[in-house]
Amino acid sequence: MATSRRDRLRFLSLAALAGVVSAAVFLAVAELVALVVARESSPILAIGSFIIDIVPQPFKEFAIATFGEYDKIALLVGLGLAVVVAAAITGIAQFIRPPLGVVLLVVAGGLSVAAIVTRAGATPLASLPPIAGTLGGCVLLTYLVARLRRWASVSPDAAAGDRGASGLDRRSFFRVTAIAAASAVVVGIGARLVNATTSSIAGVRKALNLPAPRSTVVVPEGAELDIDGLSPLFTPNADFYRVDTALTVPSIDPETWRLVVDGMVDERVELTFDELVGMGLDEYSITLTCVSNEVGGNLLGNAKWLGVPVRDVLKLAGVRSGADMVLSRSVDGFTASTPITSLTDDGIDAILAVAMNGEPLPLEHGFPVRMVVPGLYGYVSATKWLTELKVTTFADDEAYWTPRGYSAQAPIKFSSRLDTPRTGTAVAAGRVPIAGVAWAQTVGIERVEVSIDDGEWQAATLSSPVNDDTWVQWFVDWDAAPGSHFITVRAVNRNGDLQIQERAPIAPDGSSGWQRTLVQVK
Repeated sequence: MATSRRDRLRFLSLAALAGVVSAAVFLAVAELVALVVARESSPILAIGSFIIDIVPQPFKEFAIATFGEYDKIALLVGLGLAVVVAAAITGIAQFIRPPLGVVLLVVAGGLSVAAIVTRAGATPLASLPPIAGTLGGCVLLTYLVARLRRWASVSPDAAAGDRGASGLDRRSFFRVTAIAAASAVVVGIGARLVNATTSSIAGVRKALNLPAPRSTVVVPEGAELDIDGLSPLFTPNADFYRVDTALTVPSIDPETWRLVVDGMVDERVELTFDELVGMGLDEYSITLTCVSNEVGGNLLGNAKWLGVPVRDVLKLAGVRSGADMVLSRSVDGFTASTPITSLTDDGIDAILAVAMNGEPLPLEHGFPVRMVVPGLYGYVSATKWLTELKVTTFADDEAYWTPRGYSAQAPIKFSSRLDTPRTGTAVAAGRVPIAGVAWAQTVGIERVEVSIDDGEWQAATLSSPVNDDTWVQWFVDWDAAPGSHFITVRAVNRNGDLQIQERAPIAPDGSSGWQRTLVQVK
């Protein structure tokens, strides 16, 4: 083996390259096989989903607060960098002490298999892609490092024949590395794109014709205020927040979709999409709120939803006495624990939604069917890509986030938010509107009050409420003087309760506190 420091660093670098290229072949072969036998068996996506499942609650909050709806992209980028580093280490290990690198690659393949076969909905063939990828990566790593070691073993003063053999090994190493790298890029990216394209149901969604609703939302005059910087009454689908555990958006054809209702029921029920919408659709205006929404945050939105009451679906199965919870399940394995009273109460419009703001549900918001339940945080109610409703009890079952530090039951803490003026954006002195939104799902907002520089509370003017499940807009006209000012906002619901002033973190059941914003006036 080459002994000079310079030569050793050179060969270690080439060994690292061999490891990275072998890992790329591993992933490319796995993606290609997945395309044929098991589309949801991509190793990198399976491991990414596994990481999402096991990440501690503080890291989950940090990711959402830092990256928002791009948290999954950040995860994939970080995971990709980790794979590159680990692959380089594998190549170096194989060069220094064979077959240690191959052993490490086999371990990585085993972890991929475990991550894939333990996912919800894994098929019997789900293990084939990572196994095939592991085999391909190991063969290439063994070949490349063997050539590299033979090349490195020849000293400068070796016989001419030995140096000639070294040249063959060198050319073979670079030629095979280049071909393997190029092939991995083309095959891997191509297979992933074909997988995504051919499994996409965007065209199916676009062509879907839903029955006309039996009733529509009546928006009263004055429900939307015309103020710059104020959130619109209905949040456009493209702007609606997204927080879920799916690393990739599931692709579900309505033709093959089924909803199973079982558990503590008189009769197990299985509904097709056509049977569900055939029960009759109605339109509802409901504001959704994520438990990860900080005071003044933007993880909430309001939309018109088209759907079927959950209580009507549960009646088909017949709920047995003693049940106090419905465990809803997504196709990606996520579960939510919803109090059964919130789903069977005639006064609560808990629905299985199939449309959002006048169009079939966007793919990322749960197409073809999701749950929408007023008054509960999304993690205990708003299951996307719904596939099962299990009638059970809180004592017998727990949902995805419960063992991760969140409450099993989580009614929304009503709150208010200042939209304009914003911190960091100076406003001109003079007449300035202070405006925002307030929400108290299932109860409604009675009034909103604003305090400037800790002065007396002023009652805000409210928009005309659509219903008790929809946020209201509010505003106060302010004669703004130059300088720095603090604006504080709070709400009172229709039960006469004052919004909680004490600050509370997101976990275990949602943040609380009055929003206090520093505004600069020039």
